[in-house]
Amino acid sequence: MTTGLPFDDYRNLLKTMLGPDERARERVAGRNQQLSAQGPALGRLGRVAEWLAAWTGRDPQVLRPLVALFAGTHGIAKDGVAATQAGVEHAAAGGAAVNQICAAHDLGLKIFDLALHLPVGNIAVEPALDERGCAATMAFGMEAVAGGIDLACVAGVGAGGNVSAAAIMAALYGGEPAQWASDEEGAQIVAAALAHHGANLKDPLEALRRLGGREIAAMAGAILAARMEKIPVVLDGYASLAAAAVLKAMEPTAIDHCILSHISVEPGMALAAKKMGLVPLLYLHLGDGEGMAAALAADLIKNAALIHSGMVIRG
Repeated sequence: MTTGLPFDDYRNLLKTMLGPDERARERVAGRNQQLSAQGPALGRLGRVAEWLAAWTGRDPQVLRPLVALFAGTHGIAKDGVAATQAGVEHAAAGGAAVNQICAAHDLGLKIFDLALHLPVGNIAVEPALDERGCAATMAFGMEAVAGGIDLACVAGVGAGGNVSAAAIMAALYGGEPAQWASDEEGAQIVAAALAHHGANLKDPLEALRRLGGREIAAMAGAILAARMEKIPVVLDGYASLAAAAVLKAMEPTAIDHCILSHISVEPGMALAAKKMGLVPLLYLHLGDGEGMAAALAADLIKNAALIHSGMVIRG
């Protein structure tokens, strides 16, 4: 049912989310104990298999994984439209790192262009989006995980996205802007944004629409839709963490179906992961976002499922 305000539907969805399937988790955990008793301990690979079972309700398997890249532009980024467009075109032509990983490991890849020609507002002096625009972008993100996929890997693309992510983290978790931003210029923008938007940032969805970009809003929608459809999610990059943090601030269990691929070289990301209780699968000192770490993590998750299902318990 549609309600009076654009954000109300998302607030209601967050109240109706189902939890994990504990029976499925326990079934897989029991088999993991047997497998580990007969050979090398499965360690976190076993826990990943249990996570898959808990959030899909079935034995671990990954048959239709998707790496979804959400691209947006920001009013705070000089020449951001040209830089972001160039990155999107490079990936669309198959030349990016993520293309090679997806091809090597049979992963689906989609790139979502979120009105790159129209940057969101400069968050230091105005809201990035109005409520209706933000809600519509979240709805677009929800549609992105449709089509029968069984693992969603989400990452952001866009110059300025990490500054917006830093501003959202500062609004949600407090602390000094310099803790969250990667450089002095970014910290200054974050400080100006926090001062300008003030008390309006107490509401996580207001923080999203005032400080975020379209890619962050779309990823929030995708993460939420995946939860409703029993699709586990892999997070990649600072912007994806910001999207997840908004949902977690509204409902503490909202991102329990998510796993973090890595902690990038973006300085604020390690602090964000710690605040959110997320432990990365990979430690490779990779750059931020753009799907590379999520694709690598997706292959690891596929292997965890195959190990669990394919190993034979000796009689």
